[in-house]
Amino acid sequence: MGSALNPRRRIALALLWLALLAIAAWAIGQRLQVTGDLRKFMPEASTPAQKLLIDELGEGPGSRLLLLALSGDTPEALARQSLALRQRLAASPLFKLVANGGDSGLDAIPARLRPYRYLLSDTLDSQRFDSAYLHEQFQARVQDLGSPAASLVEPLVPADPTLETLKLAEAWQPANAPQRLHGVWFDRAGKQALLVAETVAPGFDPTGQQRAVDAIRAAFAAGRGASASQLALTGPGAFSVEIGGRTQREAGWIGSIDTIGLVLLLWFAYRSWKAPLLGVLPLASAGLAGLGAVALLFDGVHGITVAFGFTLIGVVQDYPIHLFSHQRAGLSPRDSARALWPTLATGVVSTCIAYVTFLVSGVDGLRQLAVFTISGLATAALTTRYLLPALIDPAPRDAAESPLLARLWARIERLPRPRFALALLAAGALAVVAFAPGAFWQNDLSKLTPVPADALARDAQLRSELGAPDVRYMIALPGRDAEAALQAVERLQPALAQLVEGRAIAGYDSAARYLPSIATQRARQAALPDTPALQAALATALAATPLRSDAFGAFVADVAAAKRAPPLVPRDLDGTPLAASVDGLLLARGDHATALVSLAGLADPAAVARVAQAQGGQLLDLKQASESLVVAYRQRVLLALALAALLLVATVWIALRDPRRVLRVVLPMALTTLLILAVLRGCGVELNLFHLVALILAAGLGLDYALFFEHAGDDRAEQLRTLHAVIVCSLTTLLVFCLLALSSIPVLRAIGSTVAIGVFGNFVLALLVAREPAGAPA
Repeated sequence: MGSALNPRRRIALALLWLALLAIAAWAIGQRLQVTGDLRKFMPEASTPAQKLLIDELGEGPGSRLLLLALSGDTPEALARQSLALRQRLAASPLFKLVANGGDSGLDAIPARLRPYRYLLSDTLDSQRFDSAYLHEQFQARVQDLGSPAASLVEPLVPADPTLETLKLAEAWQPANAPQRLHGVWFDRAGKQALLVAETVAPGFDPTGQQRAVDAIRAAFAAGRGASASQLALTGPGAFSVEIGGRTQREAGWIGSIDTIGLVLLLWFAYRSWKAPLLGVLPLASAGLAGLGAVALLFDGVHGITVAFGFTLIGVVQDYPIHLFSHQRAGLSPRDSARALWPTLATGVVSTCIAYVTFLVSGVDGLRQLAVFTISGLATAALTTRYLLPALIDPAPRDAAESPLLARLWARIERLPRPRFALALLAAGALAVVAFAPGAFWQNDLSKLTPVPADALARDAQLRSELGAPDVRYMIALPGRDAEAALQAVERLQPALAQLVEGRAIAGYDSAARYLPSIATQRARQAALPDTPALQAALATALAATPLRSDAFGAFVADVAAAKRAPPLVPRDLDGTPLAASVDGLLLARGDHATALVSLAGLADPAAVARVAQAQGGQLLDLKQASESLVVAYRQRVLLALALAALLLVATVWIALRDPRRVLRVVLPMALTTLLILAVLRGCGVELNLFHLVALILAAGLGLDYALFFEHAGDDRAEQLRTLHAVIVCSLTTLLVFCLLALSSIPVLRAIGSTVAIGVFGNFVLALLVAREPAGAPA
């Protein structure tokens, strides 16, 4: 039982372990799909505004919009580049829509749908195509043909003498559309050419957005030539690409420094090149087990799960370190692992129980974290217990023989046992937590983005230049289907017009502006004359004009086609620029639909809310919805933390069965948790969801430190080995999380700062509280 393997067999076993890890990595890589959809870290939506927010975050057209600005050259050159860029991108299958103001209203409708202009225009709501109205229109066209606008009007007149195409083009222009110079959109200063592109991929599909961004940059480079112009690109997709690139870069330098630091620390601590190499095996096993479990149980692994899960190195690396530090001559590695196992298992089970509470949180992302963490911790502990001892040198250096550790422990023993000081520390920390100025919780999701402030400011500036509506407030009108929702919008439009007149809003947009309801289209069809009546009206109307009666055959044919055509429905618009506008404002979800009315310049929310409610709708505040989601999420996490604390204490009680010993183990962890909150609050940090999740990780570390100091008892040699192990664990963990605390990514910074404070506090308090007075030297 206690015999050790010879060196050759140890090397063979290590190589076999590595080979199995490589095979597992390949198998997991075939199945693993990493996603960046933030909805996986959102609780289930319970209000209409929250449901809309969740839908729009992941799949809505707003998440797919990219805003482009060309600058750095003359307006004429920028206009040419804008047209060339639009032409290239419009031919790409990566984009649903590319607009720069250079297309006409006719371009929005393909030839197969052009007769529908008579059903889309509101002319027939108040006019009839009788001889009097047509005569009036023909007289106007005669004047137009003699004016400077003749070149624009002349091609339209034979098929569209009433100019419904131009009416639609004017009606479909954004209320606050940017100015047009040289045929394309420009900002107010006339120095930036503006474009809008809608991608096929959702905004939080990092791979799809990366391809779209790469295509834009390649098309711009191809069309720029020798120009000194520059491209600015913003929008959710551009930000997700930036976040992905920054995360990859930071993960690279953090991982490199961490790996080098870990290797050096382990080599210095054990004076052996084997320790860093062998210590990696349980860590790699833990990471692959976590990824494999999540890939098996979920349809996609969230990037945050991967990033947070691999911070488990701060806990998992402790297991082989304890085994290395407690190893000594005369005691086989297997016997050493067996002696450590009760304490190690208690810490593992306690931390796993804390994460088990996330399984009932109702949040998919938290469940992924729980599965990753539990699988990783259990795998690392079991491999350290049953596999790693077979690889360890049976005759290592004994940490208890270190003169430096002996002198350090002697000084620690002279420190007074804190009692009253702990009460003062707790009271002071509570006072800071309770009375520190500033908000306690951070409810603004936008503050978690790693996008630089200047990039956000540029995005806001481009949205303002393009006349984008206020994305905070919307009116939602539910219906059993798209038709019912469109009819609800049409009933609301007169009241909206009154709100504009009363300056309660500056303007609005809705799907009915582009696609009237079927009922409205049928009413306009009924108002169209049949072919004989139209031909008779044409003959009368043209009698007193210089226009030839045989020149309007296309007009007669289009009216006849519109008269008998089936009404347009949303799917008929697929592949046209109109589809993007309608899709963003008419959400069809299975057995129901919601029509949205976007608002610009909202000045009187109360008045708008009353008007919406009177028509069966609701004014939605998406900012408030996002904050309520965060609050709901936090409540679930806090409930999980409370349940975790109870289960953790119960686990320690079952393991130790002594109130005094349980208090010595739990007290450092509880005080450190309070200390973390006090430090963060004292530094003016608003606590977010990831601070709370990191508290569990910090608590797990504190529990391990206290358990091992308590396990050492009063045996001086064992106390020195424990001190050595905990110092090495603390330094390696502190290195990892201090690097994370330096990250520019708020999520990683929150986790890193929280756990780094916890490592220091847990080490000091566990050393002062959990240790036993030393007995006689062995």
